[in-house]
Amino acid sequence: MPTTTLKVTGMKSDDCLRLVMNAIQDLPCIGHVEVSLESGEAVIEHTAMVSESDIREIIEEAGYPTA
Repeated sequence: MPTTTLKVTGMKSDDCLRLVMNAIQDLPCIGHVEVSLESGEAVIEHTAMVSESDIREIIEEAGYPTA
């Protein structure tokens, strides 16, 4: 499974963390998701049917810019 690692900015609490995780998990074909407040990173395992831009878009729609 491809793995995408993204820097997510603006997460300040567990609520932010949950919003980002839920947004990612709403996408189809997502395997494992880890989001860290400490590092500000999201590591997402997904099939080739989901692109990095799809993941970036859903995180940014949830209100958190990605780098």
